[in-house]
Amino acid sequence: MRKAEQSIKKSQKQIYKKVKGSSGRRKARKVYSRKHLKVSRQRIEHAKRIARNVCKSNDLVAYEDLSVRNLVKNHCLAKSISDASWYLFRKWIEYFAAKFDKLAIPVAPHYTSQKCSNCGVIVKKSLSTRTHVCNCGCELHRDTNAAINILNLGKQTRGGHPQSNANGLETSILLGETLVEQVSRLKLESQCLQT
Repeated sequence: MRKAEQSIKKSQKQIYKKVKGSSGRRKARKVYSRKHLKVSRQRIEHAKRIARNVCKSNDLVAYEDLSVRNLVKNHCLAKSISDASWYLFRKWIEYFAAKFDKLAIPVAPHYTSQKCSNCGVIVKKSLSTRTHVCNCGCELHRDTNAAINILNLGKQTRGGHPQSNANGLETSILLGETLVEQVSRLKLESQCLQT
């Protein structure tokens, strides 16, 4: 949206420069609507592509159950939130999760970025604070801390222990192995499990 914003504003000005009811005004309006349609299609395709990739590459997708209507009340962030089309992205996540037989779990968004993912203590911070620093020694980027909390809540909702890896969501990678060695080892392990 931000890339096309200047172009859309310019085409909108062209509409108002033309005489009402003239063919020039109709043409200018068509140009304006085509630019809007292009941005809309880009937004849909981006959300669809990202959601498909996320659902294909993960067995469990945990996401915050955000109320977008309340988020856009903040006039400073409203344009960015609307442009990111979070609601549309969520709908595509749910669609592709059902299509690929994966789990998509909405998680309550309360204190996901404030709560320490290591010890569970609430550490108050403003939106401008981008680093989570806790007394237990945990120092992470705010979004990484929130992602860990969301995943743990998703695992709890699913029925697994938040700190365990018993559900097979992550693969163990040995240090010093190349990617080819890791893939061949994983294939060997899967063949052994099948026999």
